[in-house]
Amino acid sequence: MPLDIPTLVIVSIFVMAILGLLLLLAWVQDRSIQALAWWGAAYLIAGLSIAMLSGQIPINQAVSNDIASALLFAACGLSWSGARLFDDKEIRPFAMFAGALIWLLACLIPEFSTSTMGRMIVSSVIVSNYTLITAFELWGGRGEKLVTRWPAVIVLTLHGLIFPAQIPLTMWQPASRELAWLSTSWIAILALETLLYVIASAFIVLAMAKERNEKIHKTAATIDPLTGIANRRAVVANGNKLIRTVARPGRPVAALMFDLDHFKKINDRFGHAVGDSALIVFARTATANLRSTDLVGRLGGEEFAAILPNMNADEALAAADRLRRAYVEAAKEIDGQPVMGTLSAGVAVTTDSTLSVEALLARADEALYSAKESGRNRVVVAGEKIARAASVTETPKIAPAMPKTPVLTVVSTRQASDEAA
Repeated sequence: MPLDIPTLVIVSIFVMAILGLLLLLAWVQDRSIQALAWWGAAYLIAGLSIAMLSGQIPINQAVSNDIASALLFAACGLSWSGARLFDDKEIRPFAMFAGALIWLLACLIPEFSTSTMGRMIVSSVIVSNYTLITAFELWGGRGEKLVTRWPAVIVLTLHGLIFPAQIPLTMWQPASRELAWLSTSWIAILALETLLYVIASAFIVLAMAKERNEKIHKTAATIDPLTGIANRRAVVANGNKLIRTVARPGRPVAALMFDLDHFKKINDRFGHAVGDSALIVFARTATANLRSTDLVGRLGGEEFAAILPNMNADEALAAADRLRRAYVEAAKEIDGQPVMGTLSAGVAVTTDSTLSVEALLARADEALYSAKESGRNRVVVAGEKIARAASVTETPKIAPAMPKTPVLTVVSTRQASDEAA
C-alpha cells in the first residue's frame, strides 16, 4: 500500500509540536541543561515551517514558501546551537542563522526563486550541513562518557547523509505517467525517514540529558566538593570492594590515614581561605604522588585516607613518606602565606579479604595517633607486634621565615628503644 504524503505531513506537524513541548517541559523541570530549551524551540519552529510549506496555514503561498524554508533552516541552526550548549560551548549567532540568511538572499534572485531544482538542491545542502555539524559537535564532546551520545551521533549522521538523496531522485524523476508513482513513493519514504529521525533524535537527546543528570548526582554523592577527590562514602564503598577483590596471602592491601598538622592554627592565623587551599594542596599532592590505581579521599576536616592495593608494609611506608615530604615542600607557602605545613600519617596492611575497610582504617588511625603523639610530621606503620616510623627533625609549624631543609632520618621504634637503653 503506497504511503500517503499529506497524511505524513500532518502527522509530522503534530509530532514536532508535541516533541517540542516535551523538550521545553523537561527544561522547565530542570534548567541546568539549557540545550533542552533550544532543541524544544527548534522542534516547534520546524513544525511551524512544515505547516506553512504544506499550506496548512493560510498565507500568501509565494511568501509563505520562502519564509517557511528560512524558518526550517533557522530551526536546524537552533538544533546545532543546542548541541554546542550541551557541551558548554559558546553560541555563534551568525553561523546559527547563516542558512536562513543565505536562503532569503538567494530567493531575491528571480532565476533561483522560480527554479524547483535549484531550491531543492540549496535547501537539501543547508539541512544536511546543519545536521552533520550537529553530529560533529556531539562527537567532539565524547570525552564525557555518555553512552547515549553515540546513538545521537549515528542518527544525526545517517539523516545528514540520507536527506540529500532527494536531489538525484528528483533529477531522475521519470517523465512517463506510468512511472510517476515511483518518484512519489521515494518522496513518501524520505518523508517517513524524516519523521522517524525527528522522533528518534528527540528521545535520544532526552536520554542524554537524563544520563548527564544522573552522572552529576552520582558524582556529587561520591566526590568531595572542595578538593575534588573521593569523599568518605566513596572511600568506604570502593575500599571495601578493593579489599574483597584484591586482598589475599601474597597480595596485601594497605590503608593510609593522613592528618594535616596544626590545621586549626593555620585557620586561626591565615584564615579559612588559606586553610581550604592547604586541603586542596594536599589533595593535588596525593593525586600526583600515588598510583592511578590507588584510592585517595577526604574523610572530613583535615583527615584524608588512601587505599593502596598490592602494597606491603615497607612499600606503603615508602609511599606515605614520599607523599609527606612532597606535601611539606608544597605547603611551605600557600596563597602567598608562609604556612610551613607538615603532615602525619598512619599505615595499616591486611591480606584478609573479609576485613572491612572501616576496620583497616581504624588500625591506620591508631598508627596516625601514634605519629601525632610522638611529635608529628612522620609516618607510623601499625603491625601486629611492633610499629615502625619514618620521622624527620621537627620543623616550626608556622614561621614567618623559611627554615632550613630538614634532615630525614629513618629509624624503627625497636631501634630507638635499644639506643635509649
